[in-house]
Amino acid sequence: MFEEKNIVLASSSPRRKELLEKAGIAFGVRISHADEDFPGNMPVEKVPEHLAVKKAMTIQRQSNEGELILAADTIVVLDDKILGKPESDAHAKEILRLLSGKMHRVITGVCLLQGRKMIGFSEVTKVFFYDLAESQIDYYVANYHPLDKAGAYAIQEWIGLTGIEKIEGDYFNVVGLPVSRVIKEIEIF
Repeated sequence: MFEEKNIVLASSSPRRKELLEKAGIAFGVRISHADEDFPGNMPVEKVPEHLAVKKAMTIQRQSNEGELILAADTIVVLDDKILGKPESDAHAKEILRLLSGKMHRVITGVCLLQGRKMIGFSEVTKVFFYDLAESQIDYYVANYHPLDKAGAYAIQEWIGLTGIEKIEGDYFNVVGLPVSRVIKEIEIF
């Protein structure tokens, strides 16, 4: 699907790659090493799209004419505070304790860039965790090593099966890419 679009995924995320493959989208991969800085006064809702644009523009500098660059960035937001990727197992447990029994937002910003044409958008999904027992948090961190995941969890892993009460919005957005919206945007790009 979309072979004529010559799509380049600007991401090292195995989850994004898997989602696009499952959707039947042909693409190449180039990893963006754009910095993830953003203005301190930027509203959190704007941060992922801002970072996705930076990633896309970094890849565009090294791309061939005609390539459609797809970049994305996902953040987890609790009470208007961005919870990044944990720095250690202890930090992962701390983040999961914060999420326990609460609703948080997962926001993925996406940028499609080809030549001078660019589309950017964000998708928001609300995730509601049950109260997590300390033993559940310990088990998850010890067995799933969530250090490379925003918010210290992956919804498609054990914690998602056992600890999430409900979600409002796109499940795949929480995995890392709102695939159906991406497809719709590529179709009209």
